Amino acid sequence: MYTEEIKILCNKYLSNIIEYRHHFHMYPELGRKEYNTAKIVADELRKLNIEVFENVSKTGVVGILKGKYPGKTVLLRADMDAIPIQENTDVPYKSTIDGVMHACGHDGHTATLLGVAMILSELRNELHGNVKFVFQPDEEYGDGAKSMVEGGILENPHVDAAFGLHFWGLFSEGEVKVKHGPAMAAPDKFIFRVIGKGGHGSTPHLCVDPIMITVQAIDNMQSIISRRKNTFSPAVISFCSINAESEYNTIPEVVEVIGTIRTFDPSLRLWIIESMEQVLKGVAESQGGKYEFIIDEAYALPPVINNYKLTDLVQNAAKKVIGTEKVAELAEPLMAAEDYAYFSQAVPSSFFFVGISPDGNEVTHHSPNFEWNDKNLYTSTTVMSQVAIDFLND
Repeated sequence: MYTEEIKILCNKYLSNIIEYRHHFHMYPELGRKEYNTAKIVADELRKLNIEVFENVSKTGVVGILKGKYPGKTVLLRADMDAIPIQENTDVPYKSTIDGVMHACGHDGHTATLLGVAMILSELRNELHGNVKFVFQPDEEYGDGAKSMVEGGILENPHVDAAFGLHFWGLFSEGEVKVKHGPAMAAPDKFIFRVIGKGGHGSTPHLCVDPIMITVQAIDNMQSIISRRKNTFSPAVISFCSINAESEYNTIPEVVEVIGTIRTFDPSLRLWIIESMEQVLKGVAESQGGKYEFIIDEAYALPPVINNYKLTDLVQNAAKKVIGTEKVAELAEPLMAAEDYAYFSQAVPSSFFFVGISPDGNEVTHHSPNFEWNDKNLYTSTTVMSQVAIDFLND
């Protein structure tokens, strides 16, 4: 339904969509500082005669497009924030802001949703219901989605379903990947410290060596995944930072370890956290040491769980636009995390992925060399437009 119209309109607006993407990329803004991005978004939505709400969760923007006929309300979400990385590409629209770049595709997400707004605004007389365009701040390191949901954006009008997308560097250009059920993991940031008794490296018997305790604890914690957890329940523990400030001949007092846990099952998450602390306690106290174990709740997100029926809708919509051969189900969920999870937790939703990898060469996210072709905006914009229309007019 309306597939050809969507394609024609996307081609009509594609140069505008690309221009917006380039501008956002040249002038990236960190979370909660997306002031210029938000202003551009709000101004464009007003040009399209879409009702606009600004300063939502500080720098967020919400636009409401009312179709000609009454019906359901669908929420479409894009994240706007960049990350603190110095860009190392040679694109003509390279970041002009020192130490800040769009290294995860959010410039494309924002441009895509503006493109969808352009298309759907021209088709409003065919729409049954409302489209709520949500331009979200602070996805990477904050609580953008959570604060928007808690602030009430799912009401007035009430949202019946939500959809989001992410450009993904593991998948080939022109492809769309969907995942029924669990799609992205719940992340946890853990910090643990082993407190020993420092001293000279020549007399370890007079010390309580926190390095040895830490090494043994990490080794034993890995067995939680490899030997104690059900192999059919996916989970990851990664130790990403170890710090023991000392000299070459001095046993330190404290070792600090920082890392991440990735899970899909809330009960498994709690069991892993409890098991890690039990291991740490046992190893540290058996050797005369002390410990601290902390889960940083600021980094705790739920998993992204896709609704089966809505994921069927995304899959079918994508096939209409780009062809059956370019749409596929992910064999397994991604261990990456996304705060879109707060939308999927609150209302039926589906989150899908648009490939940006040229010729099978992986595009690495959060890298100073992160780069992808503008042509992928056509795929993202047409598929999301088709998704919205199919949901409302079903």
